[in-house]
Amino acid sequence: MEKLTCYLCHKPKATLYCGACTEAICKGCAQFLNDDTFSFLARIPASLKHTTYCEPCFHNTVEPELAAYNRILERAKNIMVFSKTQSKETRLIKRIEDPVKVIDCPDHDETILRLAFFAAQANYNAIVDVELVSEKVKNGSYQTSKWAGVAIPAQVNDAKLLKDRSSWSDPN
Repeated sequence: MEKLTCYLCHKPKATLYCGACTEAICKGCAQFLNDDTFSFLARIPASLKHTTYCEPCFHNTVEPELAAYNRILERAKNIMVFSKTQSKETRLIKRIEDPVKVIDCPDHDETILRLAFFAAQANYNAIVDVELVSEKVKNGSYQTSKWAGVAIPAQVNDAKLLKDRSSWSDPN
């Protein structure tokens, strides 16, 4: 059995392999990603599915994708959300895009964030006609909920958004 040496620091303790270039690396030189780092993406690219990377591969392939993913996630947190019951406020907003669907989310807030992420990924600033459904899952004496949601991504500007009429000044 041959001892593997780390191709970055040349120590004979290489126990890991880079997911992108398959070179042997030691734990000190490895960059690690969690399994759920890119969990909001609909399809994770093959180059980002690994959990262990060497530094050059991490900086060249993973870091730019991770930065773009985090920018989209920050935009998703600032997206306007209009439920299906708010149809009076959103009646002037065009619903051109196909609805996006999310299933099997652990809670209400993550379901909305996942719907907003898909809208932000397509460069929209709102989701309208949001409809969320929870389903109780019983596992013996333990009970949880699975959430699912549907929304339509939309582009909203202030002129199309009907403001609350109670704040308007009535001249009569």
